Amino acid sequence: MNYEYHNPVLLKESVDALVTNPDGTYVDVTFGGGGHSKYILSKLTAKGRLISFDRDQDVLDRLPNDPRFTFIQHNFQFIKQFLTYGEFVPVDGILGDLGISSHQIDVDNRGFAHRFDGPLDMRMDANAKLSAQTVINDYSEEQILHIFNTYGEIKNAFKLTKTILSHRKGNRITTIEGFKNTISECTPKDTPAKYLSQVFQAIRIEVNGELKALEQLLIDSESLIKENGTFVILSYHSLEDRLVKNYFQSGNLVGKKHTDMYGWSTQPFVGKPNKAIVPTEEEVNNNKRARSAKMRIGIRNKWN
Repeated sequence: MNYEYHNPVLLKESVDALVTNPDGTYVDVTFGGGGHSKYILSKLTAKGRLISFDRDQDVLDRLPNDPRFTFIQHNFQFIKQFLTYGEFVPVDGILGDLGISSHQIDVDNRGFAHRFDGPLDMRMDANAKLSAQTVINDYSEEQILHIFNTYGEIKNAFKLTKTILSHRKGNRITTIEGFKNTISECTPKDTPAKYLSQVFQAIRIEVNGELKALEQLLIDSESLIKENGTFVILSYHSLEDRLVKNYFQSGNLVGKKHTDMYGWSTQPFVGKPNKAIVPTEEEVNNNKRARSAKMRIGIRNKWN
């Protein structure tokens, strides 16, 4: 299989865990390069079905021509509406490979990677109104500070925010190089790549509403996946993994179990295993994107 567009992480592990019924209906909420989707299809019988989501129009020429496959060009934040409308519910399993694809990082006209010059964009959906330019040039000080503190966990977020606000007066920041030059006094000389990755991650999460989409997916999953069905999530930073871990362990996003008057707790999924699965050293050596990956598997409880 050609992974030029995107090299899927934990491919065999994630799909083998997901597909427990070859005749079943499955959902890949992030089609990307199609690696996970195509492997899922290879494990399904003629009765099986796969629905894949992606909002990036660059994936359209990579869709498989397969009668068992349905593609929905939309944000998976609205998965419940689309699956309900299409009468796909309940499904046997859902797979989510979060974050950005190798292709999005490796092209210079999307603005995702700090190692290229290009437009300050970062939109996964090229038709979306909100871009990185809007965030950097038009957001208030409070909004930008919140983004860098919350989504990037950046230590000098206050200085970074002040620097951006000072430089953008009368000079709109529109390119990656222009943005990097603007914040050069805030960028550590010994670890510039790591720092810029955190900054770009924070902006990208805001532009694409990534955490909001994940939160909605987790909340909706309870009503979408059938009893003993499987929910597999691959995440690439602590903010995503914390939400998934909390939901699998407690049934909510904050990580605290709630009990009724009889002491029973509502926990839609049970983690199997209870801890995250990480790539092997060999996979990390072959695919740098796998370095920060964590995979969690949840099995739908039967009593909720």
